[in-house]
Amino acid sequence: MSFVANPFVVILDANVLYPFRTRDVLFSFAQAGLFRARFTDEILDEWTRNLIKNKPKLEDSVRQQEAAIRDVFGECLVTGYAPLIPGLTLPDEDDRHVLAAAIKCSAQIIVTENHKDFPAETLEEYGVEKLGADDFLANTYDLFPKGGARVLKQVRQRYDNPPFTRSEFLMDLIKSGMPKLAALARADIEYL
Repeated sequence: MSFVANPFVVILDANVLYPFRTRDVLFSFAQAGLFRARFTDEILDEWTRNLIKNKPKLEDSVRQQEAAIRDVFGECLVTGYAPLIPGLTLPDEDDRHVLAAAIKCSAQIIVTENHKDFPAETLEEYGVEKLGADDFLANTYDLFPKGGARVLKQVRQRYDNPPFTRSEFLMDLIKSGMPKLAALARADIEYL
């Protein structure tokens, strides 16, 4: 179900997909149509590789999650951006593919926690902004509070082992690095 007629386009960098709860909320907002998520094979491969490296016992689960992301969000995959990479300059050359993908799909925002390697003055040349996951989700919630509250309620209700009360869920968002989102959602706690 889509809540927004023409949602904005964002590139999700690998580092915002790494934390489970953040990934769950980002993809849930995207699936609800609050924004249009985009990523690349390189971004998913980086996420998968790093998660398996840090949690090798979870490799089967990580591979299943990657397959599910590709299945559910296959239309979000950006291709054809490689020719743009050589013409881009960033502090870390390995991040150029993220900016190239953003340019290719006309993304307005790169959602990343890697702020130092995406200088604002460089991104401005291409009409792109960078935001951390919490800032991005809080801004999205602020724009679409009813839709955001519905999505967060769905996310909360998916967790049943153990189940979360509304307040526990907000505390979990805070512990999971999304205090700004939790603060906005607290005002709508009766809808969560």
